[in-house]
Amino acid sequence: MRILVAEDEHVLADLIAEGLRDQAMAVDVAYDGAAALERLSVNEYDVLVLDRDLPEVHGDDVCRELAQRGEAVRILMLTASGAVHERISGLNLGADDYLAKPFAFDELVARVCALARRAGQPLPPVLQWQDITLDMARRQAHRAGRYLPLSRKEYAVLEVLMQARGTVVSTEELLERAWDEHTDPFTTVVKVTMSKLRAKLGDPPVISTVPGSGYRL
Repeated sequence: MRILVAEDEHVLADLIAEGLRDQAMAVDVAYDGAAALERLSVNEYDVLVLDRDLPEVHGDDVCRELAQRGEAVRILMLTASGAVHERISGLNLGADDYLAKPFAFDELVARVCALARRAGQPLPPVLQWQDITLDMARRQAHRAGRYLPLSRKEYAVLEVLMQARGTVVSTEELLERAWDEHTDPFTTVVKVTMSKLRAKLGDPPVISTVPGSGYRL
């Protein structure tokens, strides 16, 4: 999953981003509405966590702009007011979900995951490929019943490959979906992560390299 957090309170934005990264998500941060729209025009995100009261461009205007563009990104709107008329207003602007501050972080993560599952084609809560099982709710992977102690990035890469269901996934797509915008596009991080993931998956090998194209299960 790739997430954009648009929140002008820097400490809160960074805490949300770090917490979502701990869930094996790729997360970018924008501290105002203009920066959020710029990133949304460049990158493809599954979910936008959007503070309503943003500087530069108000969160309501970000929602309107995304609706006009026909963007597929799911929007979780954050606000200091949880009044019913405020929630209705936010949903009518185009938000998919609404969470009032202060909030329980576990609830925010659960809502982000639920929205991400609905982005694009709906995904089942458990992905299966041969003897590999990926429990997306618990963020756990098993092979033939054996627990796989994957790092956040190894889990994210395996998730992208399993969602592709045997089709080729390029290195560029893996960088786009499993890493954030600060990752050097010329880095060998995908190759290194893939090597570690293959080692943890064990034999028989299940990930193939397609020369010049990428990887597939």
